[in-house]
Amino acid sequence: MTEPRPATTGGPKPAAGPLSGLRVIEICSTIAGPACTRLLADFGADVIKIEPPEGDPVRQMGQHVGDVSLYAASILRNKRSIALDLKTREGLEIAHELIARADILVENNRPGVMERLGLGYDTLSGRNPGLVMVRISGYGQSGPYADRPGYGAICEAVGGVRHMTGDADRPPARVALATTDYLSSVYAAFGAITAIHARTASGKGQVVDVALYEAAFTQMEPVVPAYEKLGIVPMREGSNLPSMAPNSSYPTRDGGWVLIAANSQPTWRRLVGLMQQPALLTDTRFETIQARGRPENMKAIDAIIGAWTRSFDAPQLEALLREGEVPSTRVFTIADIYADPQFRAREMLLSVPHNRLGQTTQTGVVPRLSSTPGSVRHSGPDVGADGVDILTHDLGMPPDRVQALLAKGVAVHPQ
Repeated sequence: MTEPRPATTGGPKPAAGPLSGLRVIEICSTIAGPACTRLLADFGADVIKIEPPEGDPVRQMGQHVGDVSLYAASILRNKRSIALDLKTREGLEIAHELIARADILVENNRPGVMERLGLGYDTLSGRNPGLVMVRISGYGQSGPYADRPGYGAICEAVGGVRHMTGDADRPPARVALATTDYLSSVYAAFGAITAIHARTASGKGQVVDVALYEAAFTQMEPVVPAYEKLGIVPMREGSNLPSMAPNSSYPTRDGGWVLIAANSQPTWRRLVGLMQQPALLTDTRFETIQARGRPENMKAIDAIIGAWTRSFDAPQLEALLREGEVPSTRVFTIADIYADPQFRAREMLLSVPHNRLGQTTQTGVVPRLSSTPGSVRHSGPDVGADGVDILTHDLGMPPDRVQALLAKGVAVHPQ
């Protein structure tokens, strides 16, 4: 196993980066909301995560070492944690005080929950007119579905994505990752920074409304006008790119798979040259991109290419395609990624200090800025690990007041 690169900073340090100076309050759980604030924190925003005394459920997700969630160590990185019981009057008062000092509030509760807590935007903006409130939910803050619970997998089905995922002769499949949550988190972070930019002119904040089903639906961009004009309801294409061939995974002699993407005419001609089957260039089924994209022709060309690739072992085929300038790759596993020089050169595997595990390897910072890059300063904290510091220094509470809140369970500090 290749050793991961050290994080760009060596432990808890003051935030730096293009978003330093922005204060973000997170009242979120699981994935989409915490992933949004993790993006902001990576680029220097001071993110204070308010979580319940038992912790964000994301701490129970993924693989664990002992009782330490490796997922939480990454998705909660660069943040500070305060554990508050928002069912108590004093817990809510503390939340209000923190939000009053914030630039951005990110929440991903079902619509209406924040209002019932007294944390609706009208209330919060009355005290903090510049507040940007990012609201992430399954179906948005309005419409007939707004009250429905919506997880990423549910919302990608509503958004049409699940219908197009998998093989045509099998039930709709899912990607084994939280794709819709992460896509939504990027839209949410983009909306937050866009609203902050707008605030520089108006002096006022606003609400950023992100719906998971809409984030999923944006991937249907080419499908929408095709249905309106042509009535086309595309079906699942398996490993193929719809209406584009050859672009699929092809078998090799040693039992592997190599993905070949010869979409354009020049690339198609180079692939045919490597295959030494020039007749394919004049076959009317394959002469144009549109012709190759017809379902029956896609199946035919995939069969021809598959028969050719089976005569090579995967490393040999990869080398041949690379030399011939045909976009291609074997299908990587996480073990391949750990050993790959590109991931190492781009610092996409970072060794980040962890207070109990010594270190964890985490994904690198994306996107990459040339002058003001983001950084990973520390792993995700334990539940409430920063609560005393936040109450004392951020809110200026005297020690006896802090101890009283801890004694009553309004705030919780790890032992």
